[in-house]
Amino acid sequence: MPIKSWLANKNFYLFLAIAWTLLMAVLCLVSFKKLPAVAELPGADKYAHITFHFVFTILWYLYFRMVAGRKWLLLKVFLASLCYGISIEIMQQLFTDTRKADINDVAANCFGATLAVLAMLLYGNYLKRKAL
Repeated sequence: MPIKSWLANKNFYLFLAIAWTLLMAVLCLVSFKKLPAVAELPGADKYAHITFHFVFTILWYLYFRMVAGRKWLLLKVFLASLCYGISIEIMQQLFTDTRKADINDVAANCFGATLAVLAMLLYGNYLKRKAL
């Protein structure tokens, strides 16, 4: 199946969005203390949160723009990303022994979702100019 037909299929984006959302939950809620330590990158946790929510926002936007009205869609997906990130932080605090809720993670989530919204807006403007 050619890649163009995959990219035109709303179920492809739905699969990717759900898979990414579940992967985020697993990576944020499972303990990795027993794994061997890798070279520590300062702030690596925050980069992970930024990346998680950047991709989350884009994937859900790509799915919903095919199945729903586009009015306020970027804002709705941005808010969904924030709510999901806050819920994960609450679950870390309540249901895990090795992870704790962190307001800085919420800030990183917000930053990643904001970057995704800006990227989508810039890309939209690029496409409009290219069409002229």
